[in-house]
Amino acid sequence: MIVVYDELYTQHLRDVGHPESPDRVARVAAHLQAQGLFGERAAARDASDEELQRVHPAQYLERVKRDVANVGRHAGYLSTGDTVIDETSLDVARRAAGGAIRAMELAVENDRAAFALVRPPGHHAEPVCGMGFCIFSNAALAAAAFVHQTGGRALIVDFDYHHGNGTQAAVGNGVSFVSTHAYPAYPGTGGPREQRADPDSAIFNVPLPPHEYGTEPFVATWQRLLPRVAELVRPDLIVVSAGYDFAAGDPVGDLGVHASIAAPALALLIREVAETQAKGRAVYCLEGGYDTATLARAVAETARVHDAPVPSPDRADQHAIPEAQRSQVDRILAWVT
Repeated sequence: MIVVYDELYTQHLRDVGHPESPDRVARVAAHLQAQGLFGERAAARDASDEELQRVHPAQYLERVKRDVANVGRHAGYLSTGDTVIDETSLDVARRAAGGAIRAMELAVENDRAAFALVRPPGHHAEPVCGMGFCIFSNAALAAAAFVHQTGGRALIVDFDYHHGNGTQAAVGNGVSFVSTHAYPAYPGTGGPREQRADPDSAIFNVPLPPHEYGTEPFVATWQRLLPRVAELVRPDLIVVSAGYDFAAGDPVGDLGVHASIAAPALALLIREVAETQAKGRAVYCLEGGYDTATLARAVAETARVHDAPVPSPDRADQHAIPEAQRSQVDRILAWVT
């Protein structure tokens, strides 16, 4: 699996006590190296203003530039709300967005999977509003760049604990979105009525109980949902908002899901869908995951699945899906039929 990474990612909030710490990507990179999974490392690049403005209008970009310039040597907040920034944040966020776009380009050039091991994450960054730990919407920017470069369709798959409100806000013009997430956890969006069955701008949300959903139901939900959504959208690229804070014990998320089982199962499902619909093209963009040891193992398991011969998939028990979520998925499947 191609991995796009840059040491600059360890600079944002380096001297700030914060859950979204530099150790997240540094620990993953070290673990991939130790496991022999970092052999296809590729360099990131900065996203240009033009690329950023495919999702974020010029006035928002200027606000970020101004806020970072004004923060000086002390950490502060982006003026749109709750996003902590320091003097490095614009440079790092620009390269995170560029890393996601570069991973997309490599996935397309090679008809395979790539992983953008980037930070800060992006899926809460709305077009004109940074939120959560996010400044620029990395996955949405990668998808928008793909549509701009190829004219194809992209499907963003978000399995993070939190709803990707920023990604959803950028849907349209060939970019679609499907998500499971704890609800009504932060940011409080992604409710059962937020659905749209349009192949060029589909939105499908399956809200989950905030805690203790469980491994078997989680995997079964995605196995039931994703192939059918992909049949509607017919994507030429899968973009994954890869947030592993669904894992049991995560200090920020935790759906009671064992990442050692769910991470490879999700990766195998995404690989199958990508090979069926998108010539094998899949680009993962790191989102959440705040227990660094669990995060490192989960990313490594994801990489192994994409590098290995395809095994016979194990199908989770569909009866494990609770009635509320089964009904929600069934309504979505009725729309996409």
